[in-house]
Amino acid sequence: MTEAQQNITGESLNIAGTIAPKLKEQTAPKTVKKAEPKGGFWWGTGRRKTSIARVRIKPGEGKLVVNKKQLNEYFDRIQDQNTVLSPLQTVKAEKSFDIFINVKGGGTTGQSGAARLGIARALRNFDDSFIQALRDNGHLTRDARMVERKKPGKAGARKRFQFSKR
Repeated sequence: MTEAQQNITGESLNIAGTIAPKLKEQTAPKTVKKAEPKGGFWWGTGRRKTSIARVRIKPGEGKLVVNKKQLNEYFDRIQDQNTVLSPLQTVKAEKSFDIFINVKGGGTTGQSGAARLGIARALRNFDDSFIQALRDNGHLTRDARMVERKKPGKAGARKRFQFSKR
């Protein structure tokens, strides 16, 4: 092919004088490796504020244990219980899995949010078809909000000491 047959972008000209698009090289489709269960469980880790939840799930009859207590014993508030159960309700699997959660740090709201993210990640590891439903409802997104640090010369993160003119 001569220089006259190539345009400025380097694409080749066909016989009719029009630009022929370059063909992309065919590559093998990427295979997604499905997570294997460790000890019969699929794991997920969730974090929220200063709380960390380690979640194990396995197919079962719907048992949910948080720090060796039942869900309604550990989380008194209905709001926190609903937060923990929301990923299961999204994929319509409330009675399909036995779930064991170890959670530490923070308060009840942070712990329930961490458990929610951990359950969602464990469900994602269990079955790739759950990913879209979990992502659409925001269960796979980590909430990055943290407590702002205290600054020197101030009473708190933003609060100032009382001003005294004299």
